[in-house]
Amino acid sequence: MSHRDRRLLGTGRIRRRRSAVALGCLLVLASTACSGGSGPTPGPDDRGKAAPGPIVVASGLDVTGSGGVRQQLIKEWNERHADDPALQAKLVELPGGADQQRSQLLGALQSGSAGYDVVNLDITWIPEFAEAGLIRPLSDEDVVDTDVIAEIRRTSVWKGRSYARPFNSDVGLLYYRPDRLNAAGISLARQPTGNWTWADLGASIDTLTANRSRSGVEAGWTAQLDEYEGLTVNTIEAFESVDVQLADEKGHYKASPKSLKEGLEELRQRARKDRILDRAFSSEEPTSLADFAEGRVAFVRHWPYAFGALQNLLPPKDYSVNRLPGASVLGGQNLAVTTDSPRAAGARKLIDFLTSQESERCLLDAGFAATRTSAYDGTAPPCYPRVAEALHSAGPSPSASPDGEGGSWAQPAMMRAGYTFTLSEALKHAVQRPRTPYYGAFTQVLQSHVHAWLTSDGADAEEAAAGLDTALREAFSGH
Repeated sequence: MSHRDRRLLGTGRIRRRRSAVALGCLLVLASTACSGGSGPTPGPDDRGKAAPGPIVVASGLDVTGSGGVRQQLIKEWNERHADDPALQAKLVELPGGADQQRSQLLGALQSGSAGYDVVNLDITWIPEFAEAGLIRPLSDEDVVDTDVIAEIRRTSVWKGRSYARPFNSDVGLLYYRPDRLNAAGISLARQPTGNWTWADLGASIDTLTANRSRSGVEAGWTAQLDEYEGLTVNTIEAFESVDVQLADEKGHYKASPKSLKEGLEELRQRARKDRILDRAFSSEEPTSLADFAEGRVAFVRHWPYAFGALQNLLPPKDYSVNRLPGASVLGGQNLAVTTDSPRAAGARKLIDFLTSQESERCLLDAGFAATRTSAYDGTAPPCYPRVAEALHSAGPSPSASPDGEGGSWAQPAMMRAGYTFTLSEALKHAVQRPRTPYYGAFTQVLQSHVHAWLTSDGADAEEAAAGLDTALREAFSGH
């Protein structure tokens, strides 16, 4: 299928999805307009006795694996409320990628067919779900929690109202292979720091590729540049690094062909064929991590969970991590109560538990990025003992053989402390993707145009920017 055909197909899907959203708003909202109103109609739990349990939590798959930390936290909650059937909770994990999960949740909440009480939403979906009246705004006393990192807390707010509680966060990081750098003659003093620029990274990549016979790499670095959300993230990071912003706080489009051209040229510089692995343009998270672990590249842009995953693949001396040069995009999920939940009071109590200081420590220990400052500075209470024990039992064993067969390597305490500091600093300086109720349309348009441009030899940046500007202007306006 050609890039043009894929764009046309994507446009058709976007139009059908918007029609479904519009119809859903008419079906679901009796007193709240799709454009946002005074608030959702109170559910049964707000008017009287709550419906029997369980409290159903819908979430994407847990990157910490089967029986991961989210499931362990739900189990801990259930054990603490074993005598109250109405407060028992159940986690439902949705299959597929982010776009598929979003479509499933929208369809389920609009039709009222799934019976979800709590939804774990990607931070980019909050404006859309809030605007459609599918999630409840929080009360005023729930809005401000100064322990939550400020930029993360902002992801739960839309049009001045808070609709969710930050659960786990995410941010782009730069992973690198000291063994490959040392082999190429790049000394420790020249290896990544928190103050690195893309020029610094490019210089090291050039040294690596000029000494392939010594470094053993096929290319300097890789990233997630396939036509999916990873490409959106990498594109926004490039754009933000040259101060190209696509939308204002209210979701209104603000870029121009001139600024888009500058952003595209920055992205092209990062994705130069002489610096990046060829298959980066068809890579998602698992592929890019495997290429890094197998030594095909010395650098990879990846998420925090990769730090935990790498201890199953490499000895600690062979990988390290630092902040990404320039802008780094914020990711993560927030917990919200659905408008039609008949168990809203219990759902709010469950969210309070899942986002507590102890729970955030559990999330950090399991490999997620925590949302609270206290999880990083040591002032938070430790993870719940039963959850900590479950995570420890499922964790890596330090008994691996030297060649990596038969087990995993434990990460030294100093290494983990350094990673925790790096992660907290990256979160404090992270940037957000555009906040708009039309995020699904926006990201599909961006992915389609950018991927076609990156994979077309000799494509003109000015022409690509003009086409992208027209398409984005339409997407942000909801047409």
